[in-house]
Amino acid sequence: MNERADNLLTLFEAAPVLRVKVSTLRSWVLHRKIPYIKLLGGRVFLRRSDCEALISASVVPARENPNTRERGHRRSCMS
Repeated sequence: MNERADNLLTLFEAAPVLRVKVSTLRSWVLHRKIPYIKLLGGRVFLRRSDCEALISASVVPARENPNTRERGHRRSCMS
């Protein structure tokens, strides 16, 4: 394993980074929705880079022209 220990997060350390509950992370690991590392003894770790990639992949870009609305969508509460 080429992972440095400071790049690995326990589920308890990763939960606040991703702003989810530990139980959510356990579910994601169980259903293989997030990459994880399982060491001897059953300890589960997440790579910090995988957590950051998940956050980056979840970004919803802003519209180019905020004054145009797509049909069928309500107006934002910020306008």
